[in-house]
Amino acid sequence: MAGAEHVDFAEAEVRQFEKARLELIEVGGGTVGRITVEPGWRWTTHMKDLAGTELCEAPHFQYHLQGILHVVMADGTEFDVGPGEVSLLPPGHDAWVVGSEPAIAVDWSGATAWGGATPA
Repeated sequence: MAGAEHVDFAEAEVRQFEKARLELIEVGGGTVGRITVEPGWRWTTHMKDLAGTELCEAPHFQYHLQGILHVVMADGTEFDVGPGEVSLLPPGHDAWVVGSEPAIAVDWSGATAWGGATPA
C-alpha cells in the first residue's frame, strides 16, 4: 500500500489558453487537473484548432465546482452541468460556458490531453 499524499494546486503545472486555464498536479501515481473556462469560452471555438479534431476527444470524469457548462455529445445528447455535479464525458463532445460566471471543474481523466499537447 502506498503512503499518504497531498498536493496543493498552488504547486500545479499551469497551462494558459485563450479564455481557459489548466492546472495539473501529480498525486497517487496519476494526474488531476483543475480546468477554469471563462464566459464566452467554447471548445470548438477556442480549442479545436489546438487539438486538431472536430470535437473534444479527451474523456473527462469531472467534479464541477462553479459555473455552468452546456455539453453537446456527438450523438446529439445535450445537458447542462454545474456546481456539485459530477460528469462523465466520453470522447466526442463540445462544451461552452453558460452565463457570466467562469466554470471550474476538477478532472480525474483526460486533463493532460485537454487542449492538445502544447498550450497556446
